[in-house]
Amino acid sequence: MKYLKGMIALVIVVIIAIAAWIWTGSYNVGADSPHWAFTRYVIGQLREHSIESRSADITVPNLDDPALVAEGAHHYAEMCTGCHLAPGMGDSELREGLYPRPPNLTHFAPDPAEAFWIIKHGIKMTAMPAWGKTHDDQKIWAMVAYLQKQPHMSVERYRELAGLPAMAPVMTHEATSPATTDSAVPAMSAPMTVTPAAPSSAAAPAKAASTH
Repeated sequence: MKYLKGMIALVIVVIIAIAAWIWTGSYNVGADSPHWAFTRYVIGQLREHSIESRSADITVPNLDDPALVAEGAHHYAEMCTGCHLAPGMGDSELREGLYPRPPNLTHFAPDPAEAFWIIKHGIKMTAMPAWGKTHDDQKIWAMVAYLQKQPHMSVERYRELAGLPAMAPVMTHEATSPATTDSAVPAMSAPMTVTPAAPSSAAAPAKAASTH
C-alpha cells in the first residue's frame, strides 16, 4: 500500500510538472525550431506504426491503367507539387518553410496502400491535408497510380500526362547577340517571344523587365 501511494504521488507530481511546462509556454512550437532528437524519434515511430496498422487491410486495385495514371498526374500537378515536387522541379519556397519537410516523391514510390491512406486521411502535426474530404477514392487511387510511375518518369512525359505546356527550348546568348557562350538558361514557362530591336533613331532604349 505504501508503494502504491508513492507511485500515485509520483504520477501527480509529473502531471503537475507537465501542466506547468505547458502553461509557461516554454516549448517553442515554431516550425523553424526542430524537435529534440528523442521527440522526433517518438513522433516518427508513432506515425509509421499508426499508418501501417490502418492501411494493412486496404486492397490495392490495378494501378497500371494508363488512363488512371494520367488522371493522377493531373491531380498531382494541381495539388501536390509545391510540397512533394515533380520531375524537373527543384526545392520550392513552400518546402523550405515546412517542418517536418515533406518527402520528395520524385525519388521513390511509396507503398500503395499506405499512400492511399495518407492521401485520404492526412497526417496530424504536418502540412499533409486529408484529401478525402474533397476527393473520392477513385481520384485518390489515380494519384497513387501516378506516384508508382513518377520516380522513373522524364520531365517531358510528366508534363504531357499532366496537361502542362512543354518546356521552352534552352536559350543561349547566341539567340540575342553575336557573342557566343557556353552558358544556357532553361526556361520553365512559356517560350519567350523575341521582339525586333527598335531603330537606332529611337529616343531611348526600352527598360528590360525583370522576372521572378
